Amino acid sequence: MKNFLKNLVVLLVMLLALGVWIALPWQGVLAVAVLVGLWLAFSRTGRLALEATRIGIASLPQRWGASSVIVVGIAGVVGVLVAMLAMGEGFQATLDAAGNDETAIVLRGGSQAETNSVITRSQVPLLTSLPGIEKDADGRPLISAELSQVVNLQSRADGSDTNVQFRGIGEDAFRVRQNVRVVEGRAPAPGLREIAAGRGAQAQFRGLEVGNTLMLGNQQWTVVGAFESGDAYESELWSDAQTLATSYNRGAYQSVLVRTGKEGFETFKAAVEADPQLKLDVFTTRAYFAKQSGGLKRLLEILGTVIGGIMAVGAVFGALNTMYAAVAARAREIATMRAIGFRGTPVVTAVMLETLLLALLGGVVGGLVAWLLFNNFSASTLGNNFSQVVFQFRVTPELLWTGLKWALGIGLIGGLFPALRAARLPITTALREV
Repeated sequence: MKNFLKNLVVLLVMLLALGVWIALPWQGVLAVAVLVGLWLAFSRTGRLALEATRIGIASLPQRWGASSVIVVGIAGVVGVLVAMLAMGEGFQATLDAAGNDETAIVLRGGSQAETNSVITRSQVPLLTSLPGIEKDADGRPLISAELSQVVNLQSRADGSDTNVQFRGIGEDAFRVRQNVRVVEGRAPAPGLREIAAGRGAQAQFRGLEVGNTLMLGNQQWTVVGAFESGDAYESELWSDAQTLATSYNRGAYQSVLVRTGKEGFETFKAAVEADPQLKLDVFTTRAYFAKQSGGLKRLLEILGTVIGGIMAVGAVFGALNTMYAAVAARAREIATMRAIGFRGTPVVTAVMLETLLLALLGGVVGGLVAWLLFNNFSASTLGNNFSQVVFQFRVTPELLWTGLKWALGIGLIGGLFPALRAARLPITTALREV
């Protein structure tokens, strides 16, 4: 029982150390690496540890089958972790790209998203007359009153019904959103049942090729164009707001997009707040979309960490079994080294460095596989408006770095107890083993 409690305390300390290690910034990791490198290079014990490590690494080809358990196990952990985090990173980047500090979005007071916002038709002219709005060459305010309708389309992947956002836009929607451009066909005309489809939507859903007709809301619609924006809007279908409202019996808008510029935003927001008839909230589109993406990204980070942690436990046990077997197989070799002057610390360090080397290799393999399979991989997930948002996985250098730190942390825990066992091997008993 005493040994069990002692080992449990050591394990808890190691898990705490693993958490600190994973949270450590790159400067801290570099400092640790430099200190270890200096100790190995300039101390007698460190140099002995390097020599012992060279002996262990030289014997790796003879036990590569067992050592590959560590590499494959840790590669799986890193691959899954990086893929999950890349999904959240890509989703957030897609939504963040849809926002900037020069465009404002107006919602009903207290609304968290367009889904539960209602802006009456009588409020739109009041908004149009407020200061802070940019105007075109003819003096017309750049404003787009919009509504959103969720429709069903078939997924290209398996033909299943999928929710897609069908957005009704104002006449100036393309000028309010300056990053949106028509790349095929033309924009939908006012008063006609015409659709412009985002490139992301075309890639994920069937029937959105330019020239096709769709039955939506018991009405026939024609796809007349396709647009690109590099953000969440590419997941949507766009049509004239009034036509969409008539087709779906909608009597109000859900949001109003306003081009304010950086200088005009505060002026416009103050004017909205000062008008008692409006009772509306104003956000920059950057702030709005950052808020929309935050919840899902946090969920994916938690899921990735939990799943990665569960897999990491399995990888740690795999590393423990492998390194215990390696220590047992090299018992006479380790005992011989200790008999000729290698003390416990160099032996512990050698086994730890060998495990960390295998863990690093597993981390590199896992990160490379995640990058090859998932970087820029297109997918879609349910957004806050209950429709699909098309995005691309983003395997960033920061995520790969996180994966490598997980790999080294797993190797550190997995190599510790076998290393201590190697240092405690009775020399005379080990030398008598055949």
